[in-house]
Amino acid sequence: MRKFKFVEKVKTRVSDVWHLWYMKYLLVCVIGILIVGFLDENSIMSHFYYMQRKEALKEEIKVYEDLNQSNKDKIKQLQENPKAMEKIARERYFMKADDEDIFVLSDDNPPASAIQPANERTE
Repeated sequence: MRKFKFVEKVKTRVSDVWHLWYMKYLLVCVIGILIVGFLDENSIMSHFYYMQRKEALKEEIKVYEDLNQSNKDKIKQLQENPKAMEKIARERYFMKADDEDIFVLSDDNPPASAIQPANERTE
């Protein structure tokens, strides 16, 4: 019996509060703020995410601009200096003159599969 009295009191209080003239407007405003702030496609949360993404993309653009500038400098150097082209050909592509020999030294250890003969199987 005591529980029912408590429930009745709560119902009457909620009913009294709900019948206030501004409560409906307040509820609509709160729901609207929740939708705009968190659930909408253009919410505040997505706005902050896009701001962070924008900053990351600006940094990436800066990296690519620096790389582009260094490549332009290398192209200009290659066009003006034939020795630079010879240097790049020797270093990157292992090109040589007719009277030269090239020895490529490596510190890498060969993989285990390269050491074993191809016709033997490891079990």
